[in-house]
Amino acid sequence: MFCARPLRMKVRFNSMAESIRDKVLRVLKERGLLDEKRLKAVLEEAKKNEEGSILDMLTEKDIVSEQDLLKVLSRELSLPAIDITRVTLDKEVVSLVSEKLTRRHSIIPLSKIGDSLTLIVSDPTDVVAIDDVKTVTGCDVELVLATRQSIQDVLRKFYDKGEEDLYSALDDDEGDADVEVIGKIEGSDTADITSTAKTAPIVKMVDLVISESIKKRASDIHIEPQEKSLRIRYRIDGELHNVFDLPKKNQNAMLARIKIMSGMDITETRVPQDGRFRVKLEGKEIDFRVSALPTNAGNKIVMRALDKSNLSVGLETLGFLPEPLADFQEALARPFGIILVTGPTGSGKSTTLYSVLNEMNSPERNIITIEDPVEYQVAGITQVAARPEIGLTFSSGLRAMLRQSPDIIMVGEIRDFETADIAIKASLTGQMVLSTLHTNDSVGAITRLVNMGIDPFLVASSLVMACAQRLLRKICPNCKDEEKIPEDTLKMLRETYPEAEGVTKFLKGKGCSQCSDTGYR
Repeated sequence: MFCARPLRMKVRFNSMAESIRDKVLRVLKERGLLDEKRLKAVLEEAKKNEEGSILDMLTEKDIVSEQDLLKVLSRELSLPAIDITRVTLDKEVVSLVSEKLTRRHSIIPLSKIGDSLTLIVSDPTDVVAIDDVKTVTGCDVELVLATRQSIQDVLRKFYDKGEEDLYSALDDDEGDADVEVIGKIEGSDTADITSTAKTAPIVKMVDLVISESIKKRASDIHIEPQEKSLRIRYRIDGELHNVFDLPKKNQNAMLARIKIMSGMDITETRVPQDGRFRVKLEGKEIDFRVSALPTNAGNKIVMRALDKSNLSVGLETLGFLPEPLADFQEALARPFGIILVTGPTGSGKSTTLYSVLNEMNSPERNIITIEDPVEYQVAGITQVAARPEIGLTFSSGLRAMLRQSPDIIMVGEIRDFETADIAIKASLTGQMVLSTLHTNDSVGAITRLVNMGIDPFLVASSLVMACAQRLLRKICPNCKDEEKIPEDTLKMLRETYPEAEGVTKFLKGKGCSQCSDTGYR
């Protein structure tokens, strides 16, 4: 009887929670906060991954704002919402549930009275989380609501080491690392530096730098040897922020640890090297592409985070205006031709092309890419990494790919005449070719191809579309507030952009914990 009763309760609750989730999704659609196409894309992704909360995925991908979701959940489920930043947590109550469990499900035990435990959640339909808490604590659970981001911020402050603890972490031999390295780790154990790099303090330090970068949504980690220190900076929303300055004495061991993780040769410090590794943090897998560059103070390392979840929903979430998006989709509907995405380094060209490939990826199509290096690994797509040192260049790889009967080809970048010539000719013989080009604007793509030596009539026949893109930071939705614009600035704005004539309300981010006080997120 003792075993059967919880099982019956769980089945009933699971059935009820499913209908509650559907009700919440229906209300979001009725209020115009969620469209059917985006919802279907998220449901398909959740089905493939077989994990993750649908509601959490909607907010993670900025399809629905956390505040809008919180209001709907609170109203429809009659659950109170609290401002968690004003709550003082009881360590004894929080410790009733493991750190791993709280982080995985974004939950926080708030208070316990008798056998009743009050639990802060972002998704009250997540029955797995609620059942886990019931099993671990043996308590009945009462729910209160908070946004997922605010819960994660509070958990970070509660559990994580702050900047002042970074130095002590180097001398601390106890504790478990937050980051699980999944990728292959190679390296020679003969050198002293290798054994130092594998000691607990250095391993924990590297794991901490990586885990903090993921939590702060950094796209790059810059580890830069200085004359008297090791500087670490994160690129967040396109801007670099100084995060830590570590002791110079730990530089060699820390750089060696990253090289070992990335499969680089730690004995070679005179020439540039490239590598990659994959980590798993809080159930999420993220690839890192690593570049080491020799400098006069030591090897500078840049690690670029490649999060595949950013590619799965489609072009609609990348921020295109309606007219350019319609033009882009019309070009993609063509059976053959070449589409070029231009813009400076770091403007998101690869993300745009991968989003396109993800939408076009189906069993009926043979999609092949050649890149240097392969940035995102996508199931169902044949991906080739260019290796010029053994003769596998963009041009030779592209020539071989044409014998593989491709429907769609993606070339990481057109750099020379030979690559451009093969790509143009491929696009004229029945293949859709996607690629990037480093020019300042879309019209410059035509000039660049002609300057490379491509005949103008071939460009005219093959080029379906050339577009240019830039990254634009978005105002943080949590701290945005109305801003008064000076009259002379407003006048100049309306003269330059006549379409802004009717705009009277302007917003600015004040800065908060969710955006690291930048005002942008």
